[in-house]
Amino acid sequence: MASVGDSSRGVSSGGDSTGGACVGLDELVKLRVQARGFAFLPRQPMHSILAGKHGSRLRGRGLDFDEIRAYMPGDDIRTMDWRVTARLREPHIRVYNEERDRPGILVVDQRATMFFGSVAEMKSVTAAKLAALGAWRILEQDDRVGAVIFGDTEIREVRPRRSRRTVMQILHHLRDFNQRLLQPAGRRTVSLNQALERCSRLASHDCLVTIISDFVDVDEESRRLMTRIAEHNDVLVGYVHDPMEALLPAAGRLVITGEEGQLELNSDDPRLRERFAQDHVQRLVRARKFLQKRAVPVLPIDTRGDVAGQLRDLLGQARAQRRRKP
Repeated sequence: MASVGDSSRGVSSGGDSTGGACVGLDELVKLRVQARGFAFLPRQPMHSILAGKHGSRLRGRGLDFDEIRAYMPGDDIRTMDWRVTARLREPHIRVYNEERDRPGILVVDQRATMFFGSVAEMKSVTAAKLAALGAWRILEQDDRVGAVIFGDTEIREVRPRRSRRTVMQILHHLRDFNQRLLQPAGRRTVSLNQALERCSRLASHDCLVTIISDFVDVDEESRRLMTRIAEHNDVLVGYVHDPMEALLPAAGRLVITGEEGQLELNSDDPRLRERFAQDHVQRLVRARKFLQKRAVPVLPIDTRGDVAGQLRDLLGQARAQRRRKP
């Protein structure tokens, strides 16, 4: 499914390039200033999706002691320094810095199935922004960053390096693949599995692999490849979705545009809307069940905009920062 439009107008719901249909290089570069307030660290605030039972802890590369400071709401109680707390009669925690040099590899889906959006932007745009934020954040943490970016007919690979030039190379590829989706879709020849295979060769060990996709073609081979990657690396999943995928509105006759052409349907049919919702729920349940078995955290990111804000909320840093402001 590529886009949904009103049959009377024959236009997609994503709008033009300034309305969320595609993303420009300048926009991806400017996301650098928003790549703050979240971290892919072994120790997380209690409300982070990476903490406790909500997901696995990233193994990291070890921690170096940095300082002792006063406890703040949202800090992990397991870092409490009880001796200092008893002496000063106020709660204090021990702060650690993660050791350097854990490469981050971004696997980013920019195929026709991602060219869908019913709210602020297309899933392909959300995925590109999420990848850009991840790339800038990895570089900010002084780690190497690389990528496997794939469209319908091509895969581009960027080997991990610690440089702004490498991030810019990734952003250029994201822009190129993203804007190709404005052109008529050709026949898809690249699968998620092919991208995962390339990633498994690039991420040998001790990498942070972030897979960003809508996972429409995930299968048993995908599961095998992800398991192989997760054996020696940390894996995060950015599950990009659109609200309409979970709940098709009663909006009359709609035109669905996809790889095989166009299909007109009546969204007022309650049976159609029920099947539509069930299909989305079943796909999400299957994916989460598989990922939870392998302790892979899932970050659900939707197309309603403010990707950085969603990411900060999921990784548990934004709430703690707001509480620290006077």
